[in-house]
Amino acid sequence: MKLENMRHSLSHIMAQAVLKLYPNAKMAIGPAIDNGFYYDFDLGEDSFAPEDLKKIQKEMKKIIGGGQKFEQFSLPIKEAKEKLKDNLYKIEMIEDLEKEGEKEISFYKNINAKGEDVFVDMCRGPHLESTKEVGAFKLDKVAGAYWRGDEKNKMLQRIYGLAFEKKEELDDYLKLIEEAEKRDHKKLGKELELFSFHDVGAGFPFFKPKGVVVWNQLMKYWREAHDKAGYSEVKTPVILSRELWEKSGHWDNYRENMYTTKIDDHDYAIKPMNCPGGMLLYKEGQYSYRDLPLRWAEIGLDHRHELSGTLNGLFRARAFWQDDAHIFMRTDQIKEEIFGVLKLADEIYSAFGLSYHLELSTRPEKSIGTDEAWEKATKGLQDALDEYGQGYELNEGDGAFYGPKIDIHVKDALGRTWQCATIQLDMNLPERFDLNYVNEKGEDVRPVMIHRVIFGSVERFFGILVEHFAGAFPLWLSPEQVRVLPVSEKFDEYAKEVNDKLVAAGLRSKLDNESESLNKRIRNAEKSKLPYILVIGEKEQADKTVAVRKRKEGDLGAQQLDKFIKQLEKENKERIN
Repeated sequence: MKLENMRHSLSHIMAQAVLKLYPNAKMAIGPAIDNGFYYDFDLGEDSFAPEDLKKIQKEMKKIIGGGQKFEQFSLPIKEAKEKLKDNLYKIEMIEDLEKEGEKEISFYKNINAKGEDVFVDMCRGPHLESTKEVGAFKLDKVAGAYWRGDEKNKMLQRIYGLAFEKKEELDDYLKLIEEAEKRDHKKLGKELELFSFHDVGAGFPFFKPKGVVVWNQLMKYWREAHDKAGYSEVKTPVILSRELWEKSGHWDNYRENMYTTKIDDHDYAIKPMNCPGGMLLYKEGQYSYRDLPLRWAEIGLDHRHELSGTLNGLFRARAFWQDDAHIFMRTDQIKEEIFGVLKLADEIYSAFGLSYHLELSTRPEKSIGTDEAWEKATKGLQDALDEYGQGYELNEGDGAFYGPKIDIHVKDALGRTWQCATIQLDMNLPERFDLNYVNEKGEDVRPVMIHRVIFGSVERFFGILVEHFAGAFPLWLSPEQVRVLPVSEKFDEYAKEVNDKLVAAGLRSKLDNESESLNKRIRNAEKSKLPYILVIGEKEQADKTVAVRKRKEGDLGAQQLDKFIKQLEKENKERIN
């Protein structure tokens, strides 16, 4: 809590510094966030430049050195509006609080050593006692941000800052950011020719040939793992009528995120998720208690209207493939099926060297279904997690609108966490779609359903892997696994023979006998982050060997070609990272 208070206090100190340097600036909001803080400002027609951060930070250090005190006070709504009458952003927030029944508005003021009020802001707090308690901080960047995240509103100027209790922690985090920037999937995606983005389709990624190779390897592994786990694969349409989305509850609870169209003067929606199609497939059949569980998996193309300001490469796109699955089961099968999903997720994440932790997310404010259904579903997930015994965090109010869920957050090579897998227990959609199975007494009974993803968005998981591996994919995922480099044209014939044998063995190999120098061709191969480079010269040709260079390990010396191929086949088959 102290660290959060410090970061919140720094947002006020930054706002005070900005008003000193830019008296006409209007303040919007300035919360503490993970690793730091930010504040949004309206500068009219002007904007902050990156170089402005230095002078703002210098002014902040003056304020901190002055040892100002933070003090809370409250004003009735009317007086608060009068005090902030020149700031439409604050007035809007006060009016929202008034609608919620608030009678008074909380403020914090900064008092200097002379006892003078030098800064005041509408704020619930809490804050530090004094500016001198502030730890290490650094203003990080400037970005545009729509007021309240709505692209219909004015674009404001947001200044981000980093803050930690100790300088060593800040330095460590700055090193982490530096490494993260080197691994940025958008940057590496372009350099390694994996995918691209175009203005004509903001939020809609384009995958290049090399990226599709990686994609197909992911899908191949996904299908193998799901076949082994007893899933059958299905496909459902991308566009379905309004009636279906009304029945599922999406039209009333999720329409702002959906793209809609008209066909024959009738309303249709492009699916944001795959569930309703799965409901229709189930409803076509007649099932008994002996047929359950049914595990149906789908790699479905979904579209969601994300605000332009939230788009972030493959991490937040408007079109994405989701590795969905729906499990229809009896109530006595809930625990076993949740265990099965957790074990499958563990197996898949382990294949990529990713660790993870679990969270249980409960009923959100906007939801469908009865209290009884929510209580049963939440208890079902909680009991399964308790028995699974891995430990989990409780995330109140963050469930899906139709059911509680288990979220799995993976940790990458830099220690960053990403929410990927979701396991949602749903008793509402089977009710809405009137789904049944026949129990042992011959009665029609509602099945319980699990929605689940493992990769989540395949695009997002792809981006996570790019950053996790820093673009240096393990052999089995690499778009190009081996490059064969003859020292000169004298060795082209043997080099081609080597490359042909590698390709015949099912390896993704390429011959590079261009006219550039060997050193330049080696550098080009290393820039492409290839797992293996084979150099072919006079000795290799005479001995029918290959000189092997392995990524990160360097020159491994000469090896017999057949032995080398068998080694790569094993590494490929076992998916060694």
